[in-house]
Amino acid sequence: MAHPSPPSAHDRGRSVPTPADSASWDGHPEPLAVGSAPLPAYGSGSLADLLPTLAAGMGVPDTTAAITELTPADRNCVFLIDGLGWEQLRAHPDEAPFMTSLLGSSRGGTGRPLTTGYPATTATSLASVGTGLPPGAHGLPGYTARNPKTGELMNQLRWQPWTPPRAWQPYPTVFQRAHDAGVHAAQVSSPTFETTPLTKVALSGGTFHGRLSGEERMDLAAEQLAAGDRSLVYTYYAELDGAGHRYGVESDTWRGQLMHVDRLVQRLAEQLPERTALYVTADHGMIDVPFDEEHRIDFDADWELRAGVALLGGEGRARHVYAVPGAQHDVLTVWREVLGEQFWIASRDEAIAAGWFGPQVDERVYARIGDVVAAARDDVLIIASEREPKESAMVGNHGSMTPAEQLIPLLEVRS
Repeated sequence: MAHPSPPSAHDRGRSVPTPADSASWDGHPEPLAVGSAPLPAYGSGSLADLLPTLAAGMGVPDTTAAITELTPADRNCVFLIDGLGWEQLRAHPDEAPFMTSLLGSSRGGTGRPLTTGYPATTATSLASVGTGLPPGAHGLPGYTARNPKTGELMNQLRWQPWTPPRAWQPYPTVFQRAHDAGVHAAQVSSPTFETTPLTKVALSGGTFHGRLSGEERMDLAAEQLAAGDRSLVYTYYAELDGAGHRYGVESDTWRGQLMHVDRLVQRLAEQLPERTALYVTADHGMIDVPFDEEHRIDFDADWELRAGVALLGGEGRARHVYAVPGAQHDVLTVWREVLGEQFWIASRDEAIAAGWFGPQVDERVYARIGDVVAAARDDVLIIASEREPKESAMVGNHGSMTPAEQLIPLLEVRS
């Protein structure tokens, strides 16, 4: 079966204007400059660069070793722990003694983290890791995004409302390309994820093996690594993220989950077959946001922020704002005036030109991005208490470009 090739810098995307200088507001503090947001390290040290680097080391055609610090191995395993940010791991050495002992191995022994990509959220990051492409190319630019063909908000994690997966994300995964090149490719995860559209567009290729417990996944991942002379195996653990959202990253529940996942990493590391590199990474970090009006700005209760807005997408720390036709400039002006000291507020073209979603944005992805994009700098959220009651009640949150959300480990164990 023929697959479309990943886009090159020369044949994808559209040209966009250079971002304008931040406006000066009479009587208001200067808003955060769009260009002052700390960009993900696309092309050299982002999550999207990981699998292409490993695949290139195994001789998979048309892949590039962008993370130059990594040494090739015949067998590679990526263990992605949902919600394990670099800063959170470093802050909890007692709960994670094994992973803490590996901090110096991160990113090929440099002791440095990767960045996840913008927005720092699960659906976007899983698509980045699996396709080896930044969000502007793979086209999952947030937790929810507008489908330009229907005008509806699409939840890209739950894939609701249903949208044809291959039309939404047409590029082959790195797993599929590795499989086609004769590499033994496998995913070991919860059986729940086997047939989901997100798995299909982001993580498919080779064989999927569903196991319920973390211990079973570690054991099977080790078996799958040994099943080929060249192997690329992915495994995943979600419960740390769930504990952080519900109880916060300073909670006993989150700490307990971190202790458990630390034991899982050690269990897998002790079973690695010969000629294997294990990489432990994550899809984003997380911060706790206080429950008060200063830190949680309720879009549903704020007439000024709602004016001219047709749809509110994204999530609390990484919003896509879709304006009523003709109101784009007014919405941008108001959002900058109201929120510009705490959020980087950009127009769609400014965010694209600044590189928030990667070096370029595919034509099919352009209108999925908000007319206005809001990325939190401070410990604040734009909640929507009526439209998004469950999301608005979460303690731990993520999505933006701050170090607590963007920086992720790349711990390494070799056999």
